[in-house]
Amino acid sequence: MEIKDRILLAAVELFMRNGIRSVSMDDIATHLGMSKKTLYKWFENKDQIVLAVMQGRLNKEEVDCEQAFLTGANALEAMFNLVQWHQGMLATIHPSVFHELQKYYPQAWALFEEHKNNFILQKVVANIRRGMEEGLYRPDLDVDVLARLHLAEIELMFNNTVFPPKQFGIQRVNTALVEHFLTGISTLQGHKLINEYRQVTEAE
Repeated sequence: MEIKDRILLAAVELFMRNGIRSVSMDDIATHLGMSKKTLYKWFENKDQIVLAVMQGRLNKEEVDCEQAFLTGANALEAMFNLVQWHQGMLATIHPSVFHELQKYYPQAWALFEEHKNNFILQKVVANIRRGMEEGLYRPDLDVDVLARLHLAEIELMFNNTVFPPKQFGIQRVNTALVEHFLTGISTLQGHKLINEYRQVTEAE
């Protein structure tokens, strides 16, 4: 493995465990057992490392999202596959990471915003249209409005004022928001499938 890749893997591990702000270049070098001189040969500062880490994470996320949607037998199953993957990913992230990215690392946050407003938006639009064709989502939906509403919910999930991390685990919030969104756009047939995936029985 190249030194640059080793540095990024170490940075990801430390950021996810401790948050970004609390991890210094010294910490990364010590974790790797290398000199700071070697570290600075590859990255001029921590901002560059954060940016490279974000790019790598988003590239991987796009592959994982594609896989989740491809393995779904229908639009709802695809979304629940995505939720399951997302829950596992969120479990590894320190609760302060997204807040710190937004506040202190504007270039890295801009990458996330671009990813959300392009790749994720396209996937949500495609999923809604698929669900409508399958009779699982209501036929009268305003696709463009609802897709952007879902993007807003994704951003809301990381709002520490609305959902203080000490009170609301990010996995809990993610599940509630996605299930609320899907229930709102689904037909009766879709509701029955949602209950199957959630393993709940609801009186009709």
